[in-house]
Amino acid sequence: MIRLSLAVCLALSFVSAFAQTQPNASVEEIINALKPAVKTRSLGRNLQVESPKIDLSIGFDFDSAKVKDDSKPQLDRLVEALKNERLASLRFQVEGHTDAQGSAAYNDSLSTRRAEAVVTYMTQAGVERDRLQSIGKGFTELLDPNDPRAAKNRRVRVLTLE
Repeated sequence: MIRLSLAVCLALSFVSAFAQTQPNASVEEIINALKPAVKTRSLGRNLQVESPKIDLSIGFDFDSAKVKDDSKPQLDRLVEALKNERLASLRFQVEGHTDAQGSAAYNDSLSTRRAEAVVTYMTQAGVERDRLQSIGKGFTELLDPNDPRAAKNRRVRVLTLE
């Protein structure tokens, strides 16, 4: 039983390490990615379970925190998912991520402004502000560390807070 649990955790870690951004995630895909797993009792102590999350491709104008018009349908689906009864009682962290081009300080600031732009968009669309927290990660958590300047590193990640 413990071996099986360890194998499942390792498999989930492997899948998570090679996660991809979701350029056109559906409302249902977003809900499924963000809803917390059902907690069960386990013999394994000190097992850490990752928070549910989804990486979304949200485009911004170059060197800007202005959301591109072609990314707004994806944000609208995110808003619809967060308003869904399965997620309506939960809180979320919106993380901005950049590629590794430019200085760390600049990218930290840019990623923070981008995360806040997404939170502003969602609150204007009716998601309660107290359910959302924004944070900029700069290029500290690259989705593709082998290609630090890859476009896939520029993304918004949404995590469920518990």
